[in-house]
Amino acid sequence: MEDPNLQALTSKLELLIQRVEQLKVQNRQLLAHEQAWREERAHLIEKNELARHKVESMISRLRALEQDT
Repeated sequence: MEDPNLQALTSKLELLIQRVEQLKVQNRQLLAHEQAWREERAHLIEKNELARHKVESMISRLRALEQDT
């Protein structure tokens, strides 16, 4: 017959192992989400830069038209 303390320790270790596995899965998910957010951020920065260049170009054309009149 096993010692009750040994059984309790074994049970706790099994729970700890399960928790570690859960945390590994959660960590992988969080890393994947972080990567997706970084990619989305880079895309939005790129779109913002493109929009800024377009606005600056329009302003320059408007100024040129204003000077021609």
